[in-house]
Amino acid sequence: MPIAKTFRPLRHRLLIGLIAGLITAPVLAGIDIQHWQTANGARVYFVAAPDLPMVDIKLVFDAGSARDGDHPGIGQLTANLIEDGTDDMNADAVASRFESLGARFNTRSLTDMASISLRSLSDAPHLNPSLATLEEILKAPAFAEDALLRERRLQLARLNSEEESPGDIAQRLFMAALYGQHPYATDPLGSAESLATIGRDDIRTHYQRLYVAANAVIAIVGDLDLNRAKQVARQLSSALDTGKIPAAIPPAKPLAQATTLTRDFPSSQTHILIGQPGMRRSDPDYFPLYVGNHILGGSGLVARISEEIREKRGLAYSAYSYFSPMRVDGPFTMGLQTRNEKAAEARGLMIDILREFIEKGPTEDELEASKQNITGGFPLRISSNKKIVGYLAAIGFYNLPLGYLDTFNEKVSAVTAGRIVDAFQRRLDPDQLVTVAVGGNDKPQ
Repeated sequence: MPIAKTFRPLRHRLLIGLIAGLITAPVLAGIDIQHWQTANGARVYFVAAPDLPMVDIKLVFDAGSARDGDHPGIGQLTANLIEDGTDDMNADAVASRFESLGARFNTRSLTDMASISLRSLSDAPHLNPSLATLEEILKAPAFAEDALLRERRLQLARLNSEEESPGDIAQRLFMAALYGQHPYATDPLGSAESLATIGRDDIRTHYQRLYVAANAVIAIVGDLDLNRAKQVARQLSSALDTGKIPAAIPPAKPLAQATTLTRDFPSSQTHILIGQPGMRRSDPDYFPLYVGNHILGGSGLVARISEEIREKRGLAYSAYSYFSPMRVDGPFTMGLQTRNEKAAEARGLMIDILREFIEKGPTEDELEASKQNITGGFPLRISSNKKIVGYLAAIGFYNLPLGYLDTFNEKVSAVTAGRIVDAFQRRLDPDQLVTVAVGGNDKPQ
């Protein structure tokens, strides 16, 4: 994941800091999402937030590592290189220009998506030149050869660093075992071999194919009226070629059998990941699976997995489970780190806990406590413009209903123990899990 570059001159830091503190006032309900499409096909989602003089903008593209194809790692390289500017405005000039305006600009690449974000003060002397700078970058990123060489070296260094991390090794093996030949198996960093083959023309072609209006969602939150928001969306989308929507990512295949992979690593702890493909972001089972997992392993120390493995037996400091809903079925993951000599016991116990939960589901007390925890904490999840713009981007990217935020607590409250059992029994099979264990050798090699 690329490191976000932020530019804040001293004279703006106090103002931005003050505003950031004020932004935490909770937004309880009734988020009015305006939605439209630009002339060249970008889908726009806008929420007016006039109380603070700021604007958050996030452009999201279906351009994550799942689109890397024959060039693993190209999505990460492309996103990083966008920050290096144009032929007429190199990385230093980009940094200087945003810095002088007190704006924040960054890019990011994940498995499903890539994003470009801008935060600016909303008054014209700050917002207009910030938008003009972003427009220039969108129109013609340079992908300069020297910048490519630098980013390639950095990506290779991260790959090498991950080889020294048992957790990173376990994650890479886990995704490869879950997804096989599916695009989700692609390591976002690529490999040393693939990175060596990626040239400037490949990156330019990747950008021209995927960073297009038809493949874009533009999320805007801030101190703008609807007409100004439409002008902003039109300005940014017109900087992009119209392009085409890429072919759909294929469904993830269910696992045919249980698989166990082990890798020796010189550490006193073994890292264990267990799971299978879980659910997609627009899944009809989303809320039963989400609430159920909150009870199983997603709510910290009070979750079943943590209670049994950490509190009762002291086998691990941290033990957890989570769903990663994506464009198609993202992974369901259970994980822990434990002493090498306890790895087999902890792994077996984790699967037993899952098996019992699938068979019997939660108690009514667990369910009620979980729903209260989720709904009570929801205002904090939409307590800032930055958080809301992230939700807008997800709503657009995953084609969720416009009322998703307004109905979230209602749908959580409607989940029953029976619905959780039904969803878990249909979606997870404790006899067909991928298990990855990295560790087991605390002697230096």
